[in-house]
Amino acid sequence: MATTATEQLAALSAQVTKARTVEESAELLIRGISQRIADAVAAALANGATQAQIQPVADLGTALDAETDKLNDAITANTPSA
Repeated sequence: MATTATEQLAALSAQVTKARTVEESAELLIRGISQRIADAVAAALANGATQAQIQPVADLGTALDAETDKLNDAITANTPSA
């Protein structure tokens, strides 16, 4: 059965929406992990840990943020404009 242009456009629109939702969900997940790391670092400092003791964990959060930014930049660079 042949599909009409309207059906094809609706299917394409659904694919774009799904892709956008997946990308946004991935970013939210990664940013959420980064925030949990930041919260854990703050709690550790508040409970007596030294900056030197928790610096490796803080560095992981910073690295995660940087990689998330790279991912967003790559998605933007490889997404055709409308």
